[in-house]
Amino acid sequence: MLLNYQYDQATTSDNDSPTLVLIHGLFGSLSNLGMIARAFQGKFNILQVDVRNHGHSAHADDMNYVSMATDVLETIDHLNIQQFIVIGHSMGGKIAMKLADLAPTRLQKMIVLDMTPFAYKENHHDQIFKALFAVEEAQVESRKDATEIMRQYLKEEMVIQFLLKSWSKGKWLFNVKVLFEDYPTILGWTDQSVNAVPTLFIRGGNSPYLSKPEHFEAIDKQFSNHQIQVVENAGHWLHAEKPTEVNELITAFIGA
Repeated sequence: MLLNYQYDQATTSDNDSPTLVLIHGLFGSLSNLGMIARAFQGKFNILQVDVRNHGHSAHADDMNYVSMATDVLETIDHLNIQQFIVIGHSMGGKIAMKLADLAPTRLQKMIVLDMTPFAYKENHHDQIFKALFAVEEAQVESRKDATEIMRQYLKEEMVIQFLLKSWSKGKWLFNVKVLFEDYPTILGWTDQSVNAVPTLFIRGGNSPYLSKPEHFEAIDKQFSNHQIQVVENAGHWLHAEKPTEVNELITAFIGA
């Protein structure tokens, strides 16, 4: 599947400028990693994508990681990009790790933001799904009405406003039904063989996603050439909460 994308080429005269591929997480869109894109624009080619069932990309009946990573790879091929660096947050981090399995010789480096190659058991999005379905069932047209319905289920205003970025003309841009049905697959993971792609895992110090011994063991088992850095006083949305610190770690790792 060719994804909806935004591709900004480097302003330097060097045609060999590296390409950064940015992959958002669940319920997101290509603009979500904009603070990273803006930090590296001009010096790098920047490719931002809407993954399937999100943003302006096509809807599909499944959300497994092989399919999602293949979509990204097809989009990269469409743009004739041979070598690339990938940065993925949350679900996008798992898509990035699957890309490392599918295209190890083309992937130069990988940065994974607050995610591990691990099958999580905890449901962090039950109330979000309830809010999204409630808005759909009410068939409201206005953003104001959608917001009022969501406030019955969600207390964090930041989460509501984040979700509303995917509200357009009285409809959700993402495929709520398939995201809900395939949520166990999104949480899940099938262990890969050991991969030697240079990889930087950046975790939020206050986030549960990369915090337990089994999370670190999963990384050690599947990625032989990795390092882990922590951004203190940051949660799962570390790139939004601490953009300077995250961009500095990425810069040091990719040699920008």
